[in-house]
Amino acid sequence: MRLVAIGLLSGFLSALLGVGGGIVIVPLLMLWTRFEVRTATATSLAAIGITAVAGVTTYAVIGDVRPGYAALVGIPAAAGAIAGTRLQTRLHAQVIEYLFAVLLAGVAVWLFVS
Repeated sequence: MRLVAIGLLSGFLSALLGVGGGIVIVPLLMLWTRFEVRTATATSLAAIGITAVAGVTTYAVIGDVRPGYAALVGIPAAAGAIAGTRLQTRLHAQVIEYLFAVLLAGVAVWLFVS
């Protein structure tokens, strides 16, 4: 049931605010289900693929998708995901957790300031 709750919450927040995968799924998998950081990250990436298909289909029906711009963001993002995965396999799990915490704190500060 925890996994279902994580999925519902991340899907809702993803559609509402554009966040869900890394910001919601990864921490909740680590806290609620005790997933290790690498497993949580990989599981989140797989879930994001499913969520993205559902979201883009819904937005496409109402004409809000710009495929050209999506490709300009998505193709480099895919390359970045490959590079990030390779780097992550070389880092200690605790370093990854600290880097993630710093990223989330930085985003929070940026959102308050802007």
